Amino acid sequence: MNSSPVTETLHDLQAPPDQPQRLDKFLAAALPQHSRARLQALIKAGQVRVAGQPVSKSSYPLEGGELVQISVPAAQPTELIAEHIPLDIVYEDKQVILINKPAGLVVHPAAGHSVGTLVHAVLGHAPEIEGMGGELRPGLVHRLDKDTSGLIILAKNERAQRSLQKQFQERSVSKTYLALTDGQPRTPSGRIEAPIGRDPQQRKRMAVMRAGKGREAVSQYRTLETFPEHSLLEVDLLTGRTHQIRVHLAFIGCPVVGDRVYGRRKASLPLERHFLHAARLQIVLPGKRTPQLFEAPLPAELQAVLDELRTANQKGA
Repeated sequence: MNSSPVTETLHDLQAPPDQPQRLDKFLAAALPQHSRARLQALIKAGQVRVAGQPVSKSSYPLEGGELVQISVPAAQPTELIAEHIPLDIVYEDKQVILINKPAGLVVHPAAGHSVGTLVHAVLGHAPEIEGMGGELRPGLVHRLDKDTSGLIILAKNERAQRSLQKQFQERSVSKTYLALTDGQPRTPSGRIEAPIGRDPQQRKRMAVMRAGKGREAVSQYRTLETFPEHSLLEVDLLTGRTHQIRVHLAFIGCPVVGDRVYGRRKASLPLERHFLHAARLQIVLPGKRTPQLFEAPLPAELQAVLDELRTANQKGA
């Protein structure tokens, strides 16, 4: 007789006596294989009972000693179809995969990009991540814009995803980008603290918002090289807002070369993309104790533009 497929897993958990705590905090400690965000979503969906009664608030206070039951649905099938797209894999183990993403590759499915994304490619390479967490973006813990190249890390299981998400949330991950800009910043190095939110005039764009609006956004930059009309900057992201570097550099009057959204409509140099590259990523890999540093060299098209600027600069010296 064929057994029915497992559609969910029921966990019976006993809260420690005399230890008051939030429900979601208790579940996160008791079920480390699931992210806290995933557990909070299950609470909200009515999948948790405390002392036999359904609870829908993550902040529900446990007094201690209660029986907590949680039903975890099996990973949901998605409409994503694995595609065999070549990947530049910088590092891979059983927990994570680190990829040097080329410009032009969209990270995950969205309007107008239902196929041919990085997620489809990773599914072709590591099919075990399909449906992980019941999400349509399996393994993702951060993103890169379509035309930004460089390092991006994905988790291959929920325990690894939780570990990576925690580091990004605590801002312990070091992310460094190389950006070639039009113009030069007023100071060789600096810190940009300017909240970012959706542009009220153009909803597809982001914008710096006035105090009290938008979300906190902090970037630090250092000038590596200067040219008559351009600067090569190294930028560290201390927060991870959508389009943050592009918005912040445009805000200080130094838009990224080739950025037709926040910079000049006509690129000042022969580029079909913007000059922004995620060059370094330092992170503690799941199961490890010390941070590891990964690097990705500039893509050929960006290196060629930079070499031409250096040559012209030497001739003009």
